[in-house]
Amino acid sequence: MEEPASHIPVLLDKVLEELNPHPGQCFIDGTVGAGGHAAAILKATAPNGQLLALDADSTALDVARQRLAPYNDRARLVNANFAQLLTIAHRYDFVSVQGILLDLGLSSMQLSATERGFSFQCEGPLDMRYDLSGPTTAADLVNNLSQSELADLLYRFGEERRSRAIARAVVAARPMRSTRQLADVVTRAVGGRRKARIHPATRTFQALRIAVNDELGALSSTLPDAVTLLSAGGRLAVISFHSLEDRIVKNFFVQESRECICPPGQPICTCNHRATLRIITRKPITASGQEISVNPRARSAKLRVAERIEG
Repeated sequence: MEEPASHIPVLLDKVLEELNPHPGQCFIDGTVGAGGHAAAILKATAPNGQLLALDADSTALDVARQRLAPYNDRARLVNANFAQLLTIAHRYDFVSVQGILLDLGLSSMQLSATERGFSFQCEGPLDMRYDLSGPTTAADLVNNLSQSELADLLYRFGEERRSRAIARAVVAARPMRSTRQLADVVTRAVGGRRKARIHPATRTFQALRIAVNDELGALSSTLPDAVTLLSAGGRLAVISFHSLEDRIVKNFFVQESRECICPPGQPICTCNHRATLRIITRKPITASGQEISVNPRARSAKLRVAERIEG
């Protein structure tokens, strides 16, 4: 997988503004991808700042390794899902860092690699795994789930209102092996929607990808781990691309910014919860029209930032 010549890190200027990296500081990039954000952080933390960079996709990590080669031993790259962040950070002694970045979702590199099966616009196998050693592919789900299970998956992870009709059509067309085959079946099941803002198969492919890679589960488990790795004043920045991810991040930030999380109306606090974060972005930061014109992927990006408080 080669880095596309047009690869542009999403919300790069805003990420740097909010993380505010300085020389000598330590950062973690939990989703390094092509290394665009990582390279900017390493440049800002020169000459002796350190970066721990993770990615579940080994081919993407190879691209990042080439891009970050000029920074020599200041970048530690690890092939791992950010769900393993706490273990890996302790292994490499990144346990009191000034900032952590999670750029969620699908990269342009992965989308353009037809053999990975992420795109409904190209012919490829129904794979969709970030980690190619993972046990479950999209084909496994499409061909083995019951009709009701598949409909539930499409509704839960894709927020697809036509999930039952799609699941019924998919089951009738099984076995399914290719992305184009699935996209065509979905399009017919929902009647084409020629005037729709997005392709009829968008939500189906999103749902399958999220399920294959347990994206929401990994995010939910990683956020509290990330907070424990921040030094006082350190910041956690998360870029999400759909409402399911953004809701998890928003709710976590709100919960961790409160001193008490007992049910409303409870007269005495029994939760023993203490706030760990101060929310920096009350509303998510989004891309400018200028950035979107240059990088259409930025259109749906939302950046939320919170700061670790002392205590």
